[in-house]
Amino acid sequence: MPAPLKPKQEAAEARLSSATLPQGAGWITEARRAARGRLEAMGLPSRRDEYWKWTNPATLAAEEAPEAALFDGGEAPIFEAAKALVVTFVDGVFDAEASDDLALEGVEIERLADASRADIHWARDLYGRLEEAGQEPVQRPFAALNTALAPDGLVIRVTGTPSRPVELRYLHRDTRSDAMLHHVVKVEEGASLTLLESGPGAARFSTVLEVAVADRAAFHHIRAQGRDHERRTVTHAFARLGTESVFKSFTMTANGVLTRNECVIELTGDDASAHIAGAAMGDGDFHHDDTVFITHDAVNCESRQVFKKVLRNGAAGVFQGKILVKAGAQKTDGYQISQSLLLDDDSTFQAKPELEIYADDVACSHGSTTGAIDETALFYLRARGVPRAEAQDMLVLAFLAEAIEEIDDPALGEAVLDRLQGWLARRRG
Repeated sequence: MPAPLKPKQEAAEARLSSATLPQGAGWITEARRAARGRLEAMGLPSRRDEYWKWTNPATLAAEEAPEAALFDGGEAPIFEAAKALVVTFVDGVFDAEASDDLALEGVEIERLADASRADIHWARDLYGRLEEAGQEPVQRPFAALNTALAPDGLVIRVTGTPSRPVELRYLHRDTRSDAMLHHVVKVEEGASLTLLESGPGAARFSTVLEVAVADRAAFHHIRAQGRDHERRTVTHAFARLGTESVFKSFTMTANGVLTRNECVIELTGDDASAHIAGAAMGDGDFHHDDTVFITHDAVNCESRQVFKKVLRNGAAGVFQGKILVKAGAQKTDGYQISQSLLLDDDSTFQAKPELEIYADDVACSHGSTTGAIDETALFYLRARGVPRAEAQDMLVLAFLAEAIEEIDDPALGEAVLDRLQGWLARRRG
């Protein structure tokens, strides 16, 4: 039975009543009002909603953000070696002093707060449009809330292939911060961009990323979600792919009391490719949810979903992934795998893989497994002199390898692997 609508609408109204739509030109004001209308109609989710039954949205929907302690591990930024163009937000507020000059060949970068004041801007054809399309057939209320209220973010138009990545660095300095950022990326035909995201963002952090990838263009996205353990995060990525285009996204998550990452991809051009992957490691009061919806609406397209979670001391993991193949989307190749490694009997993993296919010439598969450390492999390592704790860490990293290998850039993959090794070493100590 679906959740009653009225309490959900009341929760949305309570959240909206204490906020005002940010100021801007007519096109963005119209988009924000439309998003607010969508949210008022659908309401905020509850545990009785099908796609929220394993993740409690109460603290994400509450009027005020729960307090989250600050954390400083003394580590250098994870992507520092990439020498990216860095744009810094502190609790959702742009920090000019900590950011690089936004000039970079082949890319136009603006703050959303600045772009939204222009009467005519390319972003008006994208802001809120992909999010609105992504509300069917599954409602995504927190994405609509973000479109309506996010005061800032970046709008990025890619016309070439820049010499270095762009990194969005999110810092958390206020234990009660409640931040929203909305990013729009347009990758023109034949262009390519690597976008990095890192850091905890805020006590409660919401981001929406809308990406339009034109014909023969490529977009690579690598995200490392920060280690502030008490943070709560909800993210949405919406993407539309043209002919022979590429979209690849990888997310590493270590710690966080509640994380919900949603990804909604539509392949609309023939021979397009979309890869979505994630590696999550949680200890104790940790809840991590990956929810993915990929629609094939063109011929000879490929999609991959590869998600791995390592859970211990009562941590919880969720995966909900769907591949929809529309009529006419022949020669689709869809692959989906979600796996968890439970390091004790108290941790849990819930999975809901789905295929919905309306074409007859396709190769689609999905699988989900949950298990413990392989005792035979552990014995093999220990018999060769490897201490038990180190041997277990080696097997954990081997388990995560398939997801990490989805990162095309070896140096960025190595940075992710190093950070995960550090996480394991600290808990071993």
